[in-house]
Amino acid sequence: MELFENKIEQERAVLVSVDTGEFDVDSSLLELSELARTAGAEVICEMTQKRESPEAGTYLGRGKLEELAEYCENEKPDLVIVDGELTPAQQKNIETITDTRVIDRTTLILDIFASRALSGEGKLQVELAQLKYALPRLGGKGASMSRLGGGIGTRGPGETKLETDRRHIRRRISALSDDLKELEERRARHRERRKKDGVVTVALVGYTNAGKSTLMNTLTDAGVLAENKLFATLDPTARALTLPDGSSVLLIDTVGFIRRLPHKLVEAFKSTLDEAVNANVILNICDASNDECAEHYKVTMDLLEELGCGDKPIITVLNKCDLVNDISIPMANSVRVSAKTGEGVPELLEAVKDALPPTRKRVKILLPFSMGGVGAELRKTGVVHSEEYTVEGLLLDITAEIFTLEKYQEYIL
Repeated sequence: MELFENKIEQERAVLVSVDTGEFDVDSSLLELSELARTAGAEVICEMTQKRESPEAGTYLGRGKLEELAEYCENEKPDLVIVDGELTPAQQKNIETITDTRVIDRTTLILDIFASRALSGEGKLQVELAQLKYALPRLGGKGASMSRLGGGIGTRGPGETKLETDRRHIRRRISALSDDLKELEERRARHRERRKKDGVVTVALVGYTNAGKSTLMNTLTDAGVLAENKLFATLDPTARALTLPDGSSVLLIDTVGFIRRLPHKLVEAFKSTLDEAVNANVILNICDASNDECAEHYKVTMDLLEELGCGDKPIITVLNKCDLVNDISIPMANSVRVSAKTGEGVPELLEAVKDALPPTRKRVKILLPFSMGGVGAELRKTGVVHSEEYTVEGLLLDITAEIFTLEKYQEYIL
């Protein structure tokens, strides 16, 4: 009896980019290589071409495309990954000429997100983004999309396979959108409940692989998956965090950002990103050891601005400072930390405390004797400076949570 081991062969990929001067092509290709590695591919070659703009029909110019086709014929790669967003025609034409499967940057990111989604909501969000991206790309698949019946004796009101697939995808998109709308409403109710209960939230945002999950684990022992891979965390995690003054906040870990994050993905993950929009304080985590730290900071800040977080208190956290001797990145309101060693964490907690809006207030409140239970609640949750029994009732000089005091506003002197 012979035993055979089933091995999943690693896909061999060629990276292709057109340098139009709009972005740093070397940095972008390095990031694309990391994305490919995260997805499980081995990069065997990188090709770039300088052009004013991508070729309308084939993305690459004729000469570079012939070079790519020759390379594919000789080396037999499994995949060509284009560092941009391809039109359906461009994808089809490159595949035809190179006889190799072709995907673009957006498809690669969506594939990684699909493999990382663990919660039901995360899976719905990824599937919705994938279907919205795939819908306009169903055309031009050749004979498989021809009419079901054709020729004498077979003509009729049948529809093409393309039309059938489009109709099925539209139905699925509609169903997913309804499910996500329901989940979004549920999230909104949870946020409203937290707000009503006076829960203060702090959101961790930042470029992917900046160390958000590691910092979350250091601060709260959350046990969140932390790997040296892009988009290791997809589903948001919330944990309680105690600040130096004894107050408690809810720390929320969110999905990482990246250059040219597909808009379809931003739309699908709107309810998740709203955790940052509705947070009281935002921590922008940056990898200080990365040469692109300043660029990553800008990408995150631009996206936060786009989401409407420009007026929020934002603390820049320069993480992984243990890997660099000197950090010469001038960033306002920044704290240097190492999530791995714990260096700088006390300073970070102090910065969070100082950035939070005031949640406690000192007042004098006169409670009727019939509200003795309220007096006991205030004593338990607040700090009593003095108390006196008067003819009108119990007079308290107390510092308490603002949201608690608002319930008894009419009794405050």
